[in-house]
Amino acid sequence: MRPADLTRRKQGGLAITMLTAWDALSAAVVAGAGVDAVLVGDSLAMVVLGHATTLPVTLEEMLHHCRAAGRGLAAAAAHHPPLLICDLPFLSYQCGADEAVAAAGRVLKETPAVAVKLEGAEPETLTVIDRMVRSGIPVMGHLGLTPQSVHQLGYRRQAGDPVSQERLRRRALALQEAGCFALVIEHVPAELASELSASLVIPVIGIGAGDGCDGQVRVTADLLGLTSRQPPFSPPLMEGRALAVEVLGRWVREQGPAAAPAPTPATRPASPAAPHC
Repeated sequence: MRPADLTRRKQGGLAITMLTAWDALSAAVVAGAGVDAVLVGDSLAMVVLGHATTLPVTLEEMLHHCRAAGRGLAAAAAHHPPLLICDLPFLSYQCGADEAVAAAGRVLKETPAVAVKLEGAEPETLTVIDRMVRSGIPVMGHLGLTPQSVHQLGYRRQAGDPVSQERLRRRALALQEAGCFALVIEHVPAELASELSASLVIPVIGIGAGDGCDGQVRVTADLLGLTSRQPPFSPPLMEGRALAVEVLGRWVREQGPAAAPAPTPATRPASPAAPHC
């Protein structure tokens, strides 16, 4: 898969599926499921590294995990691997176009990823995206609930009023004009996301944005029920955490204490049985 393939899927009326991965094992699992795209998301800061937000994860950590995910994809889907995208972490692209292009360039040079994803559509971000795209780096945008802005926006639903909805429309169009090949829309009204999917040429991939998008993306650990808390728009498909604890606990209990040694065989004939009364 290449970025342009997602646009072709949209033009053909085919739904786009994207799941996250954070290592070789998770990447092999989602590739085996047949997804179109795999995102090494900065959600791994919370899912894997135990942070409370996505903010602490570093570029070096993202590169490390993306390389691992790439190896998992190569092993699981050698003939038709999905599109591999890597999130740019907080402060890797907000400090100027030169640093941003260098960070995104490292992703393409040092990992098997063929695209990066970043959040927002502020003027500075649009400048960065323009530089990246003109440098040959495919970029996926992200609007709505943007986790790197958690201290500013929280985790609540976004674009709930007409003013903020119009702002999101303008930002989505600006990202398309800046050269983004696709756009993730998170936790916004379904009607707005459906409208954007119809009006934009690039694919709109939703998460908590209704069923009218061109595709859907989810955090794999959420769908498998492995995280302690799921967002309201991503209920687990199975109780994976509870199931794993139960199965592994059963194995632990089956080990039990060391078995008592068998009694030593007698070295002489047993005495005759006592007569019954």
